[in-house]
Amino acid sequence: MTLRERLENLPVGQKLLAALLVLLITILLVANLTFISAAYWISQESMAPQALQTIGRLVANPQLASQAADSPEKAQALLKELDSYTPLRAAAVYGSDGKLLAQLQHGELLPLPTRFRHIENWRLTEFRNTQLTKLTRPGAPPGYLLMVASSELPMAFYTGILTASLGILVFSILLWMIIARQIKRLITQPINSLEQLSRQVTREENYSLRAQRGNDDEIGSLADAFNTMLSRIEAREQQLKRARDEFQDAYDQAQGLAEETRHTNRKLELEVQVRSKIEKKLTGFQNYLNSIIDSMPSALIALDEQLYVTQWNQEASVLSGTPLDEALNQPIFLAFEPLKPFLPQLKESVEKHRVAKIERVTWTKGEDARHYALTFYPLMGGGGRGVVIRIDDITQRLSLEEMMVQSEKMLSVGGLAAGMAHEINNPLGAILHNVQNIRRRLSPDLAKNQEQAGEIGVDLPVVNRYLESREVPQLLDGIQQAGARAAKIVTHMLSFSRRSNRQLAPCDLPALIDQAVEIAGNDFDLTIGFDFKGQAIVRQFDPNLGPVPCTANELEQVLLNLLKNAAQAIHLREDDSEPGRIILRTRLNPPWAEIQVEDNGVGMPETVRKRTFEPFFTTKEIGQGTGLGLSVSYFIITNNHKGQMEVQSAPGQGTCFTLRLPLAGSVPTVAEPHKLET
Repeated sequence: MTLRERLENLPVGQKLLAALLVLLITILLVANLTFISAAYWISQESMAPQALQTIGRLVANPQLASQAADSPEKAQALLKELDSYTPLRAAAVYGSDGKLLAQLQHGELLPLPTRFRHIENWRLTEFRNTQLTKLTRPGAPPGYLLMVASSELPMAFYTGILTASLGILVFSILLWMIIARQIKRLITQPINSLEQLSRQVTREENYSLRAQRGNDDEIGSLADAFNTMLSRIEAREQQLKRARDEFQDAYDQAQGLAEETRHTNRKLELEVQVRSKIEKKLTGFQNYLNSIIDSMPSALIALDEQLYVTQWNQEASVLSGTPLDEALNQPIFLAFEPLKPFLPQLKESVEKHRVAKIERVTWTKGEDARHYALTFYPLMGGGGRGVVIRIDDITQRLSLEEMMVQSEKMLSVGGLAAGMAHEINNPLGAILHNVQNIRRRLSPDLAKNQEQAGEIGVDLPVVNRYLESREVPQLLDGIQQAGARAAKIVTHMLSFSRRSNRQLAPCDLPALIDQAVEIAGNDFDLTIGFDFKGQAIVRQFDPNLGPVPCTANELEQVLLNLLKNAAQAIHLREDDSEPGRIILRTRLNPPWAEIQVEDNGVGMPETVRKRTFEPFFTTKEIGQGTGLGLSVSYFIITNNHKGQMEVQSAPGQGTCFTLRLPLAGSVPTVAEPHKLET
């Protein structure tokens, strides 16, 4: 426990005494320091100068001073006369020429000036009291006597200070004892008496006790308040005793009535137990059926013969937005308004006991359109007539079917592209082969060329110079480069159109991305709006990312779609102050390998971003897009590669697509289809 806590836990009387003691000690210290300082100042400023002046007057006697400046012996005789004065610390006699003739020292030697002209400068650095007296000489220059006062105080000074301090201390202790006794009588004893009384009341529970009021102060007021509280407690205690007696009488009467009703209750208990068992079994069975119905993924609604709701599972509440307690005993067209157009089919199912199916119904939920299948089952049996409605969400199934159909279409297009590539390879081969033959037949280094030129009388070097002047070799270089470029494009088309066997193999992502960029750079539609070969492509590849298991041609298809969308978004910008830019980024983020395609195009609003991966959803004009590129890409990443695909975008701030592919040996959580990050 700290000193502060101990002081705070002291009784009130001891706290007051401690405060008073601190106050007296402070006053004593201040008084002693003031007394000592004043006595010291008086001694230094009054006693020493007066003593020096007295000595000066004695020395000023012409008989002693007239011959003191003549020789050192006479000066020493004068100083012997001054040796008996105790306030004197040191003295010196200077002759008429200003030289030091003799000096007198008491105690430790002081460095006195050796010349009279040095006295003034010396007195500036000496903090003792000094006296300079002129020694007159008849008919000759005067001499001088320098006297230095002692700074030590006499023993009587210390004795007086000690005596005064002891007297003040004794007086302070006596005063503190008198005040402490009065504090104990006026404050501590009344508080202790009140505390003892409160303990006695608590221990004995005797509320008739009273405290003595004592003095007319706060403690007396506290005693009056304590007595008032005891009086009220005593009155309430008496009221409680009377109420206890009345309650006992009522309890005795109730016991008699309880005995009379006990026999009746025994008979009722048997009936209640039997009924409770039956109700418990019925309730358990009903809860079991409700749990089964609520756990089904389909919405189930049971209707009676008048088409009023009798059963409503949890999925029906989610789909309609109507809680169970509001839907029960309500007509179906009020509880679930979208079913209002199907009332004729419901009535027909009830009346003819026929199952009715509606393959596809589209309802809008918020901003999204969802597709459902409806089935109406008639109720038959002793429970009465009615119908059960089952509603299944088939949106995901339809989307997957449409994506599979489109995927097959794209594979067919890929086959067509492969056939075209093979057909283009034949004329390309002939072009490149003929260019090579032209170069060989114009070369002057071949003997066959020289022989043919000699037969027809043509100078082959002259022909070559003519061709070079007309830049024919440069034209042949251009034909060869264009043919090689076309052959390279065909090679990439063959690689892209090759059907995937869905077998994952380690791939170098930077090389795959560069190949996709090269294919996109040869797309005529893209080069119109964006220069893939300029400085607009920024590559930020993580050197720590090694080969990643994937299907190369499928991932290349996804990257081409993203690059095409990025180029079109940049081309649609109205503000050209900032150059178009596409950032291709790879990053190791275990258990994923991430690929990001970021552009500074027009961006997308939130409503469009949420529907980015929906099949057939597009913001382009008719004939410019089918809305399948991103949905097929999403299917490839999430279904074929068990990865994740998401998009972040805002109007005017560009778009960033992120692809996550699982690393080898990792088992990441597969993303739900069409589940976008919001």
